[in-house]
Amino acid sequence: MRREELYLRDIVEAADHVARFLTGVDFPAFSESELLRSAVVQKLAVIGEAAARLPATLHGAHTEVPWSRIVAFRNILIHSYFGVDWEVVWIAATKEAPALREQVAEILRTEFGEPG
Repeated sequence: MRREELYLRDIVEAADHVARFLTGVDFPAFSESELLRSAVVQKLAVIGEAAARLPATLHGAHTEVPWSRIVAFRNILIHSYFGVDWEVVWIAATKEAPALREQVAEILRTEFGEPG
């Protein structure tokens, strides 16, 4: 089985990618670009998949992170792609992913001694 910290690093790295993809991009440009939308959705799906693979003990120890919402959002992205609300994705990518990145980086620092 893959170690917890690897999944946590996956979350941080995917959030970092989303931030790079969207640097200097506004919502209209995002909503018009299939390439950007696809890239962001893929990285948000990685975040959700990594969150789903973390053990319940880690979820329970860090209830400040909305793990179940993250996993549910991933499921919506993957299974309802053609009905995705791009404004919701934009908010997840620009507001929630950066906040999650900081929460997960803190877990990496405190529990695994990593710089995060």
